Amino acid sequence: MEQKKLNAASSANGKIYLPGSKSITNRLLLMSALSDGETLIQNYLDSDDTQQMLNALKILKIKFDVTEKKDILVKGCNHNLPNRNAKLSLGNAGTVFRPLTAVLSIMGGEYYLKGTNRMHERPIKDLVDSLTEIGAIIDYIENPGYPPLKISPSNIICNKIIKIKGNISSQYLTALLIAGPLCNQDIKIQIIGDLISKPYIDITLRLLAQFGIKYKKNNEWTNFTLNSSSRYKSPKKIKVEGDASSASYFFAAGAIGGSVEVANINKSSIQGDLEFLKIIKKMGANVEYLSSSIKVSKKRQIVGITIDCKNIPDAAMTLAILALFAKGTTTLKSIGSWRVKETDRIAAMETELTKLGASVSTTKSSITIKPPKVINNNISIDTYDDHRMAMCFSLVCLADKNIVINDPECTNKTYPNFFKDFGGIID
Repeated sequence: MEQKKLNAASSANGKIYLPGSKSITNRLLLMSALSDGETLIQNYLDSDDTQQMLNALKILKIKFDVTEKKDILVKGCNHNLPNRNAKLSLGNAGTVFRPLTAVLSIMGGEYYLKGTNRMHERPIKDLVDSLTEIGAIIDYIENPGYPPLKISPSNIICNKIIKIKGNISSQYLTALLIAGPLCNQDIKIQIIGDLISKPYIDITLRLLAQFGIKYKKNNEWTNFTLNSSSRYKSPKKIKVEGDASSASYFFAAGAIGGSVEVANINKSSIQGDLEFLKIIKKMGANVEYLSSSIKVSKKRQIVGITIDCKNIPDAAMTLAILALFAKGTTTLKSIGSWRVKETDRIAAMETELTKLGASVSTTKSSITIKPPKVINNNISIDTYDDHRMAMCFSLVCLADKNIVINDPECTNKTYPNFFKDFGGIID
């Protein structure tokens, strides 16, 4: 197993040019593939997860080209995928597996979808149940409720409300929203229970609107309706914002000690993870919004607080590391979705924080962290093939401690150049 040793550092200073958002890139690739005409996607993220989407689109016979400027031009199929019989291997990319499950279920072909062993442990039953209710034929190849899946030709009839649970993964609703226009029928989607990660749904809706797909939603975000005449129309050109989740590591570095400016993102971002900035400001950081960047610097020692993380489950992992540097105890609530991510992130976080000397207690959907008087030195962090574990624990070096990150290449999932960029700001 490869390791990355980060030497003890006392401060973080500099400017980072943020890579494109994974969540936005994969949504745009699929929407562009379903549209009429060609769509130029600028600043798209080239990472393991987005390559999974591109590999799938290639097998489905969607044509695309990478330009000299490293943008990507996608030639849409106008709601008519050329390949109606395919076997797809989608890694551990939830932003690929869930939306493609919904899209292919409506396309009327025969498809086999599989992933890594971990993807086969991540539930998909609620999405499959919603699709089968409108006529989709989906079989579990191994364990009921989990991938891999076989999708067969079917007759989709949307004359009833499509119901989906909102408290497991926002990707289920995103999948239905993206697939909805392919039904060519009036549809109504109803959320059962609380809707977590609402900002990620807002990203989906805003991007769909740029492709001419405009859902009507009620004020409580419990019902979404779409007219049968809705069809994907290419916006011709669209730019991917910098990834706000990835920005959280650099924002945190500035808050811990120094001053870090993050470019390619600003206050007008459509990504809800910028709520992270409001939280670290409450904890004691200084936040400055510039025209095309955001700068975070240390104002005083940060303090531990109790935080409802329902809207920022990914960026919340960075808060767990900030807790090591805080005065007092930090509690992260509403993080139940961590249990079904790339790994069980609550269990993994508890194990690795304890190695560093923290006192940690957890529930099904929360974690409470009491920092140690002195963070343990020269600790090896297991990353569980989870990119965010690797990136957020890198911040520990700013406690003037050496830290070893096991399997650092797992960051290729969303941020292949992370360690190069992070190394450029630590002193």
